[in-house]
Amino acid sequence: MEENKAIEKIILGIDPGTRILGYSVLEIVDDKPRILVLDVLYLRQMADFKLRIKKIFDTTLRIIDTFHPDHLAIEAPFFGKNVQSMLKLGRAQGVAIAAAMSRDLPYSEYEPSTIKQTVTGNGQASKEQVAMMLRSQMEFPDEPRYLDATDALAVAYTCLMEQSNPLADIRQQLAVKRKKTKSRRQSWAEFVNFNPDRVEG
Repeated sequence: MEENKAIEKIILGIDPGTRILGYSVLEIVDDKPRILVLDVLYLRQMADFKLRIKKIFDTTLRIIDTFHPDHLAIEAPFFGKNVQSMLKLGRAQGVAIAAAMSRDLPYSEYEPSTIKQTVTGNGQASKEQVAMMLRSQMEFPDEPRYLDATDALAVAYTCLMEQSNPLADIRQQLAVKRKKTKSRRQSWAEFVNFNPDRVEG
């Protein structure tokens, strides 16, 4: 009689968005990833932005309560020229994280370039290239309608690769430290730029 295979971990990946939010649930059994869900939350038909945010929160909770993931992996907002779009994207990410925290689910954020580098080896890869690489490594349950779904799978896959690396904790600590240092430098540079009379030469 074949022994039951033990589920090692389940990772929920989310590609946040206020028009289309991608999500994927990745199950790891015997070191092999298997896709449980690969889909999107379509929000464009909802005119009220507040209702979109609530829908993201409720849907994230529903996915967590259904699949009981061990970790949430979510793409960090990218810096673009459109400030309003950045703010909306940040809110979408924030409510998804809040939903995870309400269930005591740990989470990790990953920069888009880090995700692309992990999946394809190229930090500037296109969405199509990311999807193609994932398709070559895993069997998709259904052909995704939108690349936002494969982007979410890429986030989950990145989390899996990081957690499988024995140096992952150290690398994560260094990444956080570099991010904080960069943030402090940017803040100081902005202060100097806007307050030249308050800085001695």
